[in-house]
Amino acid sequence: MLLNGSQILVECLLEQGVDTVFGYPGGAVLNIYDELYKYSDRITHIETSHEQNAGHAADGYSRTTGKTGVVIATSGPGATNLVTPIATANMDSIPMVAITGNVGRSLLGLDSFQEVDIVSITKPVTKASFQIGDVSELADTVRKAFYIANEGRKGLVLIDIPKDITAAMYEYEPKTPEVPSCVCDLSNIDEAAALIAAAQRPLIIAGGGVILGNAEDQLAALADRIDAAVAVTLMGTCSIPGSSHRFTGMLGMHGTKTSSMALTGSDLIIACGCRFSDRVTCSTDSFAENIKGAKLIHIDIDEKEKNKNVRADLFIHSDLAPALSALLEKLPQQSHSEWMDSVDGWKKEYPLCQKSEDGIGVLPQQVLEALCNLTDGNAIITTEVGQHQIWAAQFYSFASKKSLVTSGGLGTMGYGLGAAIGSKLGNPERQVINIAGDGSLYMNLAELSTLAKYNIPVVEMVFNNSVLGMVRQWQRLFYGGRFSQTTLEKTTDLEAMAKAFGIEAVTVSNADELEEKLSWALSCGRPVLVNCIIGKDVNVLPMVPAGASVAEPILEL
Repeated sequence: MLLNGSQILVECLLEQGVDTVFGYPGGAVLNIYDELYKYSDRITHIETSHEQNAGHAADGYSRTTGKTGVVIATSGPGATNLVTPIATANMDSIPMVAITGNVGRSLLGLDSFQEVDIVSITKPVTKASFQIGDVSELADTVRKAFYIANEGRKGLVLIDIPKDITAAMYEYEPKTPEVPSCVCDLSNIDEAAALIAAAQRPLIIAGGGVILGNAEDQLAALADRIDAAVAVTLMGTCSIPGSSHRFTGMLGMHGTKTSSMALTGSDLIIACGCRFSDRVTCSTDSFAENIKGAKLIHIDIDEKEKNKNVRADLFIHSDLAPALSALLEKLPQQSHSEWMDSVDGWKKEYPLCQKSEDGIGVLPQQVLEALCNLTDGNAIITTEVGQHQIWAAQFYSFASKKSLVTSGGLGTMGYGLGAAIGSKLGNPERQVINIAGDGSLYMNLAELSTLAKYNIPVVEMVFNNSVLGMVRQWQRLFYGGRFSQTTLEKTTDLEAMAKAFGIEAVTVSNADELEEKLSWALSCGRPVLVNCIIGKDVNVLPMVPAGASVAEPILEL
């Protein structure tokens, strides 16, 4: 059938199973938005207040549904406003397609109004970037973009479409989407099984690849089969329930002492979908020294991760689910009661316990544990980036899969509220709470109007300490207490501001108010801002200083 470029684009989105897109209109995408209007019964479009948050919303939608997220922006500043969410998603291996408009082909390269070479700008932070040169290329490029975004290690693909192509006519023929094949090289699985069978103190490190690979069930089954402890990276949180007796907590810069003891005490480490970033190893040299008494098996979908940061005794290049299933087929039931007793002992000896120096307000631990109790650990928790991000991972005991949505690799302040919008729209039956610091709130608070506009019942929980807490903590420890530009001193009345945007608001100033006010916020059926007053110097602990050994975290200040 003969269609224009915008119709071809929308038909291709429908081909790929897209039912929700996020974005912001502009001149270069007017033709696309005209077609979205006509297709509004089949594709829902959510307009955010800023393109950056549209990108984060598509990201949160993807992380919590397993679908490919889609975001649309116009040329020039619309496209450049997507750079941060593009980098955020790609660094965390999130399958997304970003569609930008551009000036017409006759105006390209002439410094035309709202022209920018977004393909060149984003090449370093995308899995692939394409600019459409002719309408005849459009359909196949869209299909290729979705395929690439989901092939192997997932990521973000950008398609830039000049405006005249969105109006040009071409013959469209529908096609069934091509599904990427599984990465599965199990040539050394017998050797891996032999190493596991010989181990007496096994530790599994679960990274984000477990969640992206939908391998949580296989991971739990393997941990039970080999009687292993399980530590997680920040991105691997939710790969095993927080209530599991095998769970040791996070490993790394803000990991638990139990996880660091398990790391140094193990004789076999199975790293699953983990890229050994500096936030996990802290220092690659000391990390190698810490595990020198153990064998290391590394399983990852990306062969580029082989020996990139940490040298493994055995690398398995595979999707997680088939690799772990293959190991389960080869391994009999094992018992390591002495090892697991040691792990349980470390948990009792080194519990996570927060304290306040000034006694102001509530403790984040109290808030998050109350929140966990009220939601049975089944809420989707999105976060901004800072102290509150780590507290959420530490003190909310996740019971369900795909429930922590956070910017791990890029560490993007301003990420969480957009991600919460996408998460809630993708999972309307689940409770969604965004955990924010007041510093991050000011980066994205315009999206409170988006919550109100669409009446999206997200809880925006702000840990309000009037400082940039994580940076202040570093200044306190390593810069002589010189708090340069980290005391916010904002005079904003957050309750009044929230109500001006059209959402409900409540302030929590002490622990006695927690259950009643949180219960109301969770059950009112409206978007709500919860303003939690906390002290300026409630710290994130444990903490490993940059370059120090992960085995020697600071436990108290």
